[in-house]
Amino acid sequence: LKEGKIYMPHQAERAIQNFFRKGNLIALRELALRRTADRVDNQMIQYRRDKSVAPVWQTRESLLACIGPGEGSDRIIRSVARIATKLDVPWHVIYVETPELHHLSDSRRQRILKNLRLAQETGAETASLSGSDAIETIVDYAHEHNLGKVVVGRDHAHAWQTWHRSFADRIGRRSPDLDVIEMAREEGQFDRSREEPTDDSLLDRLKAPWQSFAMSAVFCTLAILISMPLYTVFDLPNIAMLFLLAVVLSAVRFGLGPAVLATILNVAAFDFFFVPPRFSFAVSDVQYLLTFTVMLAVGLITAKLTSGLKFQARVASRREQRMRALYEMSRDLSGALMPEQIAEICQRFAETSFGARAAIVLSDDDNRLLDPIDIPGGVPAIDSGICQWAFDHGIEAGSGTDTLPGSPLLYIPLKAPMRLRGVLALEPLHPRRLMSPEQRRLLDTFARLIAISIERLHYVNVAQTTTVQMESERLRNSLLSAISHDLRTPLSALVGLADSMYLVHPPLTAQQAEIAASMREEVLRMNSQVNNLLDMARLHAGAVKLNRQWQPLEEVVGSAIKMVGNILGELHVSVHLPDDLPLLEFDAVLIERVLANLLENAAKYTPPGSSVEISAAPGERDTIEVWVQDNGPGLPPGREEEIFKKFERGQKESATPGVGLGLAICRAIIEAHGGSIHAENRSGGGAHFVFTLPRGNPPSINVKEEEAFS
Repeated sequence: LKEGKIYMPHQAERAIQNFFRKGNLIALRELALRRTADRVDNQMIQYRRDKSVAPVWQTRESLLACIGPGEGSDRIIRSVARIATKLDVPWHVIYVETPELHHLSDSRRQRILKNLRLAQETGAETASLSGSDAIETIVDYAHEHNLGKVVVGRDHAHAWQTWHRSFADRIGRRSPDLDVIEMAREEGQFDRSREEPTDDSLLDRLKAPWQSFAMSAVFCTLAILISMPLYTVFDLPNIAMLFLLAVVLSAVRFGLGPAVLATILNVAAFDFFFVPPRFSFAVSDVQYLLTFTVMLAVGLITAKLTSGLKFQARVASRREQRMRALYEMSRDLSGALMPEQIAEICQRFAETSFGARAAIVLSDDDNRLLDPIDIPGGVPAIDSGICQWAFDHGIEAGSGTDTLPGSPLLYIPLKAPMRLRGVLALEPLHPRRLMSPEQRRLLDTFARLIAISIERLHYVNVAQTTTVQMESERLRNSLLSAISHDLRTPLSALVGLADSMYLVHPPLTAQQAEIAASMREEVLRMNSQVNNLLDMARLHAGAVKLNRQWQPLEEVVGSAIKMVGNILGELHVSVHLPDDLPLLEFDAVLIERVLANLLENAAKYTPPGSSVEISAAPGERDTIEVWVQDNGPGLPPGREEEIFKKFERGQKESATPGVGLGLAICRAIIEAHGGSIHAENRSGGGAHFVFTLPRGNPPSINVKEEEAFS
C-alpha cells in the first residue's frame, strides 16, 4: 500500500489514515481466520461422513446436553449455556424419545417443549430424536456432529440400586472416546411425591383395546388346535415353536400387552395339553420347568423386541408423513402469488398435519395488525389482545404456552428473515397433538415457511413497484432532457432579442424599457428552470463527472454570493468561516451551484431585510459541516425531508416561482461528493440547511519549490 501498488500515492496516504488502520487490519485478520477455521471444520465434517469415521475427533471444544422429561433439565441447559458462552464453543441440546417415554403426560410433554425452547433462545442447536435405545441414539448423534463432551444430569439411585450403572457410565462404556460430564440436580428435584401423575407406567403401556386381547386368545386357541394332531408326530420342543409363533403374531399385530397375555396363555396351554401328565398343570419331569421358563422368557423378549420394531416403524412412518407434508406445502407456497392463496394453503395443511383450524393475521408497514385474511370456510375467533401481544413480543402465546394458556388458540409470530410479518393463529381440535417435540418442530417449520412466503410476496411487490418507478423515472428524465435541449435555443434567442431592444434608435421610452427588462428577467428565470431540469436529468443519468480539486471553501462561497447577487436584493448575507479551515477536495462549479441554490431558496421564502448566515466547522466522522441558515418563517413542520424530493416544494400552493428542483439538485450533488444534506427549523425561527463534505488529507506543500518560485 505504501509503495503505491494498490492505490495511487495521494490516495494511499488517505486510505492508510482512514480505513487501513492497524485496528481495522487486526479485525479483518480475525474475521479471515475465523472464516477459514469454519471452512476447514466443514471440510473435516464432510470427510468424516464420506469415510464413515466413527470416533469423535477432538479438534475443537463442543458440548452436547441431554435432557429428559423430568425436572432439572432447565438448570442443565442454563449451566451448559454459561459454559459454552465463556468458552465460545458450539453446543447442542437433544431429547430422545424411546418407547418407554412415548406415553408421557401432557405436563411432561409441555416441560420438554419449554426446555427445548429455552435452549433455542440461549443459542443452542436443538433436536428431538426417536430411538429404541437412548444411549445408542445419543452416541450416534455425538459422532455425527463431532461433539466431544456430553453433559447429562446425575441419576438419583436408591440404596437398592447400587448395582445399577448410571446413565453417564453407560454412555462412557458405549463410546470411550466421549467425555461425559455429570451435573448435579437441585435439592428437592428427586421428590417423586411432587411429580404430577403420568400415564407412562407399565400398566398404561400394556393397555390395548379388548378386541386385541381377544384376538391374542384366539391365536393361542388356534395354536392348541393345530398342535393337538401333531402331538404324536413331533417332539414337544417342535410343538413349542408353534406357540412361540402365536406370541410373535400377537406382538406384531396387537402390541406389547396382548403379546404378554399370549405368552402366559401359551405357556399354560403347553403345560396343560402337552406336558405329561397331560390335562393337568402338574409336571412329572423337572426339566420341563426350564422349558416353561425359557418359553416365557423368549416370549416376553420377542414381544418386547417386536413392540420396539413396531415403534420404530411408526416413528419412521410419521417422519415420512412430516417430510411429505413439508415438501407439498413448500411446493404449493412457492407458487402462491396472493396472501389469500397462502392463507388457504395454511388452512389446508394445518387441518391435515395438526388437526387444527388456522388463520393468518398480517401486519402493515407501521407494524399494526390487520384483520385476518378471509378464506372459504371462515376463520377461528381470534383474540386481538393476545394476537397483538404475541406480535409485539415475538413470543408464542395462548394454548400450551406460559402466556395465557387458557386461550383455546395458539398464537405464533411469523418470523421472516427481515422482520415479523404477522401472526399465525391455530385452533387445535386435539391440543395433545401439538405437545410432541417433533410436532412442535414441524409447527415451527410450518410457521417459518409461511413467514418466508409472505415476505417473498412483499419483496415481489417491492420489486415490481421499483421497476415501474425506475422505468417512469427513465422516461421522465429522457423527456426532461429532450424538452430542456429544445427550449434552450429559443430562450437564448429571446434573451438576445431583449438585450438588442436597448440598442434600437430612437431609444425606448421608460415604459418600453421597463417591459423589455421584465421580459428579459422572466426569460432568464425560465432559462434557469430549464437548466435545473437539464442538470437533474444529467445527475440521475450519471453523466456528470466530478472535477475534484483541492481548494479553499472561502472562494466558492464568495463566487456563489456574487452569482445570485441580483436575486438576494435586500437580504443581508454574513459569512463566518474559521481561519484554520483546511483545503477540501470538491468540484468547485457544483458546490458553488449548491450554495447558490440555498441562497436563492432563502431569498424566495424570507421577507426583505432578513439575514442569512453561512458558516462551516469540523463535523463528525472526518467531515466538514457547512450550514446556511436564515431568520425567515422556516420550513413547514413535518416536511423537512420531503422538500429534497424532485418537484416538491415547501408550500404546495405558492406564488413564489419555481418547480421544486433546486434542493433536489443540491442533494444529488452533495451525495455525489460522498456527503449528506438535511434541513431543520431553528429554535428561534428560520430554516437551517446543513451539508457535509469529506475532509480528506490535503496534499503537502513543498516549501523549497515555493521559495524557488518566489
